[in-house]
Amino acid sequence: MTTDTAARASAKRVIEAEAEALHTLARAIDGPLGAPFARAVALLDGAKGRAIITGMGKSGHIARKIAATMASTGRPAMFVHPAEASHGDLGMITEDDCVLALSRSGETSELNDLLFHCHRLKIPLVAITFKPESTLAKAADVALILPECGEASVDAPAPTTSTTMSIAMGDALAIAMLEANGFTADHFGAIHPGGKLGALLKRVRDVMRTTPGLPLVEPSTPTPDVLKAMSDGGIGCVGVVKGGALVGVVTDGDLRRRLDAAAFSRTAEALMTPSPKTIAPDAPLADAIVLMTDMRITALFAVEDQKPVGVVHMHDLLAAGVR
Repeated sequence: MTTDTAARASAKRVIEAEAEALHTLARAIDGPLGAPFARAVALLDGAKGRAIITGMGKSGHIARKIAATMASTGRPAMFVHPAEASHGDLGMITEDDCVLALSRSGETSELNDLLFHCHRLKIPLVAITFKPESTLAKAADVALILPECGEASVDAPAPTTSTTMSIAMGDALAIAMLEANGFTADHFGAIHPGGKLGALLKRVRDVMRTTPGLPLVEPSTPTPDVLKAMSDGGIGCVGVVKGGALVGVVTDGDLRRRLDAAAFSRTAEALMTPSPKTIAPDAPLADAIVLMTDMRITALFAVEDQKPVGVVHMHDLLAAGVR
């Protein structure tokens, strides 16, 4: 059984090892990592679309955190799982985006299709890895090669120190973009859990699409009519309303997943995702960005008293200058 003294000694050793690794990383910015870091900031900040953050395993967890941090500091970002990317989610990544990929070894096989997609469409690719000769580093437009500092445990080298360094690098990228775009400590003072972020004082109702023209159908609507409403709406989804209340959403993904011989005999109720995530029209745009990023969706219905009054699409946020 671990004694109190041994536990404290272990904690101190781990924290000191990770703190020294961060000091090493900071010194690297003054050296060989400085120029690549500046180029990475320029690529991520200069993309017209979103920052797409990806990684597998522990790197994937770090990537999700980086995406959330960037989104909360005004840079539209979303996490894309590399394995899911190979099964359709590559369609989320467009020529206007910039990809940030994380892999300690740089040889994560699940990233291969995503790397080819970036090469094919000439999508800028930034890598965070520890291996300069790896496949990922060589494929990237900019490779951020982190200094090798080992892990906190020699006996069981689970990702610890390396993940701390990766998180710090993601934070550094997010804050560098935030400062480049004029956000200050005063802007951060406006953030709270319900929150708004500095210049993002616009509300959902300022950019949302409203009636007439909202893509809405009844639960009994046949599939062909659902498809027509989706096409007319132009946002890749329709809301399903019953008695005026929003009870579900049908996305193009829902249709693809249920595309079989019986598809066209179904109704909207059979196709829909019930109890969809929604947002209040008076919510800050920053909340919409975070919610869409966390849910990996591109459209969000705004509701009042359970009734849909508008819908906001990621393209609407970009058009409004939300970055």
